[in-house]
Amino acid sequence: MNRSVLFDSPYLLGFEHTRSLIERAAKAAAESYPPYNVEDRGDGGIRITLAVAGFSPEQLEVTVEDRQLTVAGRREDQSGRTEDAYLHRGIAARGFIRSFVLADGMVVDGASLEHGLLHIDLARPEPERRLVRVPIRTGA
Repeated sequence: MNRSVLFDSPYLLGFEHTRSLIERAAKAAAESYPPYNVEDRGDGGIRITLAVAGFSPEQLEVTVEDRQLTVAGRREDQSGRTEDAYLHRGIAARGFIRSFVLADGMVVDGASLEHGLLHIDLARPEPERRLVRVPIRTGA
């Protein structure tokens, strides 16, 4: 595992989880299929759109675990044709797993499939502002 020099600073204590998130995000960025867009919808809303032409809702799965959004597509070639029957095969018929690391507090509002595009809507609710007063003890 490649450790970042930034996180080895003695002034950054307790950031091991942040390092893990950055490593997960870097791994997810290396994936290239299926193509996707990320759109800012204003008011803290985000929409992720994946191009999943040929997949039915039953073949797609959207899950969130430990702040990681995972979209998986499982598809088998149901045409009954063998590979020898194709003169050119440019439409991908493979499954995929695409992951996104979510910030604290982000929630999935829903997912919809239309015209071969899977839309996943995320919300980032405004966090509560808290002021914590720390009591000061004396040495006695």
